[in-house]
Amino acid sequence: MAIIAVFNQKGGVGKTTTALNLLAAIAQRGQRPVGIDLDPQAHLSQVFGAHPRLADDSVYSFFVRQRPLDDIARITRSGVVLCPAHLELAKLDSMLGKSVNIVTRLRQALLAPEAVPGPVVIDTCPLFNVLSLNAVFACDLLLVPVSCDYLALRGAREVERALNALEPVFRQRLPRRYLLTRYDARRRMSSDVVDQMTAVLRPEEICTTRIRECVMLAESPAMELDVFRHAPGSNGAADYQALVDELVGAGFVT
Repeated sequence: MAIIAVFNQKGGVGKTTTALNLLAAIAQRGQRPVGIDLDPQAHLSQVFGAHPRLADDSVYSFFVRQRPLDDIARITRSGVVLCPAHLELAKLDSMLGKSVNIVTRLRQALLAPEAVPGPVVIDTCPLFNVLSLNAVFACDLLLVPVSCDYLALRGAREVERALNALEPVFRQRLPRRYLLTRYDARRRMSSDVVDQMTAVLRPEEICTTRIRECVMLAESPAMELDVFRHAPGSNGAADYQALVDELVGAGFVT
């Protein structure tokens, strides 16, 4: 089972859009992926039409009451199984702390014999807190969206530094891929960001797929749709399908 966490410390880089359409692209392959929303803002849950009124019906109860993920999960209109988020998740840092048992709780659940089947994609909040640490410790691959602007690139470099600092804990280099989003070949800034990324990051850890600027991709979440349901013939759908194909070729998705 592939476990992919989508994370960047900078907001507005296409993190939730990437988690949403990566899940949908995997579903397009005939699989039933599992999405886990660890962002208290719950944007991924909203797009998938999952709006738990009570915190106990979200992943909050998994962390606080140790409720099984299977009890929380629900099937969405996109064919994706989703464990939704709730605003109460914002309280977990002060409630739980960051002990090893806490930050590995999601990993233990996903690797258990009774774990939810299928590829897993985890959407995170743009902070290194107890929730994002759970995602990092649980994943086989950390996917870092980087929109084509200088602040997003700075956020990616901060992620890289934090991951390098965690290497002694992992006892290995955590597999990661940096994904360019909102790419426009006509804009000089896009080419500048590409050049700087290849200079400061390992080139083999930068996705060859680039998510192009696309109006239909940007507007689909407002309609509570992934891009494959909203505009299947768009560049956005083609790019996210290409991303899944790249991850399959790299062995991260089967």
